[in-house]
Amino acid sequence: MNYVVAVLPDRTQVEAAHSALTKEGLLDNQIDILGSGYKNAEEYRLLDHNKYTKKGAKRLFSWLVPFGFVAGYTFNFLTDIEILPTASNVVNHILGGLLGAMSGALGAYFVAGGVDLTEGSKHTLPYRNRLDEGKYLIVVKGTEELTHQATDVLRQFEPENIQGYTEPTGA
Repeated sequence: MNYVVAVLPDRTQVEAAHSALTKEGLLDNQIDILGSGYKNAEEYRLLDHNKYTKKGAKRLFSWLVPFGFVAGYTFNFLTDIEILPTASNVVNHILGGLLGAMSGALGAYFVAGGVDLTEGSKHTLPYRNRLDEGKYLIVVKGTEELTHQATDVLRQFEPENIQGYTEPTGA
C-alpha cells in the first residue's frame, strides 16, 4: 500500500483538497483528514511506525541472539577464559555463549531502532507538531498510480510539505 501525506495550513484548504481529490475519482475510503474535527495522530495507524520498528527488531533478534551465543561459546572454547573459576569448562563455555547472546540482543536493539521504540518515532514527531500547531494532514492511500495522481492534485494547493510512503511488505 502506498501513502501520500500533505500538510495544509487550514480547514478550508484541506476540505478543498478533499473535494478536488473526490472530483478526480478517488473514493472517500482512500482519503483521510487528520486535524481538529477529524482523526487525530493516535487513531491513525499510518503514523504508528513503531510496529515496523518492532518487526525489524524481532527479525534481528531471531538471528543475532543465536549467532551471538555461538560466537561467545566458540570464543570461550578457544581462549579457555574462566568466567567462574569454580565451574567446569563446559559451564564456562555456556556462560560465554550467554554473554555473546546478550551482546547480540543488545546489538539488535540498537541497530533495529530500539531507542526509537522507547523515545517515539522520528517520523511521527513532525506530523504531531504540525497537528499541534492547528494544521491539517490529508492522507491518500492506494496504488502507486493513485498516489501519483493524488500528489499532482495536492500540489495545486501548495502544501507546506508533501511526502510519499510505501508500507513494507508483510506488515
